[in-house]
Amino acid sequence: MPPPTAELSSIATLLDQITVRVTAMAEAASSAHEDDLAAELFGVERALSTAQRRVERLASTRR
Repeated sequence: MPPPTAELSSIATLLDQITVRVTAMAEAASSAHEDDLAAELFGVERALSTAQRRVERLASTRR
């Protein structure tokens, strides 16, 4: 049974929203010279972006 496209699309949207929030936190940490925290958050941002692209790709192949 293929995953429902609408649910995958919703998950991709949520990942995008979370990514925006994490990016804002990472940039704030960078501005505050909290380099270790900023580096970790930017790593999380990259992982979330990758996950979002993968989910979007799945959603587009299920149409």
